[in-house]
Amino acid sequence: MTATPPAADALTDPPRADVIGSLLRPRALLEARTEWHSGRLSSADYKRVEDGAVNEAIALQERCGLDVVTDGEMRRMFFTGVVTEALDGIELIAGQTTTWHGTGSADETIQLPVAVTGTLRRRRSLATEEYSYARARTTKPVKVTLPSPLMLSYFWSPEHSTVAYADPFEMFADAAEIIAGEARELAGLGCRYIQIDAPELITLADPTQVAYFDALGISGDRMLDEGIEIINACADVPGVRFVMHLCRGNNRGKWLAEGGYGAISRKVFSRADNFDGFALEYDSPRAGTFEPLHDVPNDRTVILGLVSTKSARIEPREEIVARIDEAGRYFPREQLALSTQCGFASEQSGNPVTPEVQAEKLALVAEIAHGVL
Repeated sequence: MTATPPAADALTDPPRADVIGSLLRPRALLEARTEWHSGRLSSADYKRVEDGAVNEAIALQERCGLDVVTDGEMRRMFFTGVVTEALDGIELIAGQTTTWHGTGSADETIQLPVAVTGTLRRRRSLATEEYSYARARTTKPVKVTLPSPLMLSYFWSPEHSTVAYADPFEMFADAAEIIAGEARELAGLGCRYIQIDAPELITLADPTQVAYFDALGISGDRMLDEGIEIINACADVPGVRFVMHLCRGNNRGKWLAEGGYGAISRKVFSRADNFDGFALEYDSPRAGTFEPLHDVPNDRTVILGLVSTKSARIEPREEIVARIDEAGRYFPREQLALSTQCGFASEQSGNPVTPEVQAEKLALVAEIAHGVL
């Protein structure tokens, strides 16, 4: 595993009270973004609002007692912004449709607004801008989130993407080179903690998602074979702690898939050997049991996503502690950490929780992690 060299953002021990990434966007930021896109607000004035939202996000995480912080992904419209908002080759054009499920609500079908239409090339670096600004405003280690290159499977269009790529895995390989380059630049700036968001892997536990990808010409078997190698190559950066985040979709409190980790655990956990840990969604029965943690090598860390960002319910402390005790039957307790199951706003409108509930849940993560781990 990678060692942490002396650095401005040194991370000497695995964090126990962790954070996944996105936080609720303040109303002022959402309003300013609308004004900026319409041309009624200058870029300079918009940037001041955006910077202020990042400042608030960092201050919130510090107050809640987390061991690391992110910038809340305030500069992104969607968690994949490092590629979807910063690369050429992706256009605002009607893309795939995805079906989202919610507790006590009807399924919702959403058409994605972008698709890959050309060869992927980096136009600018969003991640280094995020890190450099956040690093100057906290004494805590800063985690940066990057999307898995396989997340572009959702932006693959058999109609439009094949103009540039005959095979979607050629597109994934190009995306991986760009993401690995971002990781190397972040390391050069002093970043020592990077999370790769790879929800597409665990959605393969759901047969409906396997069929969804198959219909696009993207083989689920290849995603769990060649695809894992492509993702693993993104984390080949000495001196940086990498974790892989796996969840089943997070969109305004709804989810995309269900199914336990056992469907992918033997392939993913052992072969993703550039990763120091795995951040796993475990806030609902959709995630299955803790038994697949047996497949995680004992030199890694498992970040248990036991606190939900999908609902306003505040989990009782004893409930979370009992779940940690249960997980400890399958994986060394001293290598467990705690977080929410996902971010609070994977896309800019966010999940159905208030800022007050968000703060209470983050503080709960810190209090329990520091008390029992």
